[in-house]
Amino acid sequence: MDNYIIRDQNAISEIMKLRFNPLVARSAKGIYITDCSGKRYIDFSANWSVANTGYAHPDIIEVIKQQLEKLSFASTCSLINEESVELAEQLIQRMPGDFSKKVWYGSSGSDANEMIYKAISMADKKNKILTFVGSYHGQTLGSYSMSGHPMQSKSYSGNVIKIPYPYCYRCPFQKKCDSCNLFCLNYLEGYILHMACSVEHIGAIVAESVQCDGGDVPMPSGYLKGLEKLCREYDILLIIDDVKIGCGRTGDFFSFESENVIPDAVVIGKPIASGQPLSVVVGRKELLDVESGLHLFTTGGNPVSCAAAIATIRLIESEKLAKNAACIGALMLQNLKKLAEKFEIIGDVRGRGLVIGIEIVKDRKSQKPEPLMAQMISYQAYEKGLLLYTVGLYSNVLEITPPLIISEEQAMQGISILEDAIWCVKEGKFDESKLKEFSGWGIS
Repeated sequence: MDNYIIRDQNAISEIMKLRFNPLVARSAKGIYITDCSGKRYIDFSANWSVANTGYAHPDIIEVIKQQLEKLSFASTCSLINEESVELAEQLIQRMPGDFSKKVWYGSSGSDANEMIYKAISMADKKNKILTFVGSYHGQTLGSYSMSGHPMQSKSYSGNVIKIPYPYCYRCPFQKKCDSCNLFCLNYLEGYILHMACSVEHIGAIVAESVQCDGGDVPMPSGYLKGLEKLCREYDILLIIDDVKIGCGRTGDFFSFESENVIPDAVVIGKPIASGQPLSVVVGRKELLDVESGLHLFTTGGNPVSCAAAIATIRLIESEKLAKNAACIGALMLQNLKKLAEKFEIIGDVRGRGLVIGIEIVKDRKSQKPEPLMAQMISYQAYEKGLLLYTVGLYSNVLEITPPLIISEEQAMQGISILEDAIWCVKEGKFDESKLKEFSGWGIS
């Protein structure tokens, strides 16, 4: 293993690394990843929510094999292939809204949000986009500009205005969520839309209904519906970024379904093709037809990825993975809240379906973020056979996003390992020098 770590250090660019431990992955099956020494790990990350259907699902493997033999590649930019058309038709049918829709294809969530960044101003001739503090929309210039995560906040933001996210545990307005009457939404309408920027210049609001990299923070009930109402009232496009939390993770195929919201476009990525590179935007025809050739990629919508996506959607339905996410997610949330009662350093536990955040703090009274403690817990869990990463505005939130195929027994086994890891760190049994090369988003 050490040999591969050294070779990786010598050969792979640091620019593309976000490492939390020195795991060298050799194989994976179901919810487990095995390293090159043969040690098996429960994966509570699903590799950043990519492996919704688990690893090496036989149905996905068979579809990919058959597609490679039939048509291994065709660039959707210049050729028509059956798989991309079929997938587009399925997604259009699934997307709510009584208006004409189309589909755009790319290879990652970043290039999909980049398309949104480009197309909005051309579609409605408005030059401003509203996004949220703490948001994460990608790594290309436009998607990076839309992002509000602290690691990206120094980027050029151009026509983007960042607004407060409804982060109830750390309310920027110091309100109480049970009595504030969605003050942050009223602030958006009363101040941002009229004072910070002329509303006639705002083309779209881009939102995550659960802000993952910002700390696994779900929007409070009613906020997204209220956001939709504002968009309709002021003729603003509502774009939902479902790149990380779509495809069943929140308990519905789309994260906005529980609020009965109809966005103008939804951005899909990571899990849609069970690990094959694919991103999708499903939205209004007038937005996605704004100009021919505006944003195209040679490999976007390739037949292998599209075939894998069709099989992925079929599996989500046939194996009732969204329902499993809701049930197992509720069970995990319940047990993690019980775990929080044992540890003063757990300030908050929150989530929807199988996207759950555990916020690590100095103590509940001060709510002071403890990113070092969170990273030590993450690393200690890895040493005990559990993979989970840290996220959040302060890099102090343990993120739980396991494959949607996870069973009750596997979930409880993972929580048991996590509890053991927290005890070890809390008792001072962890050597923090191990984090020198593996501090994730960074420890401030």
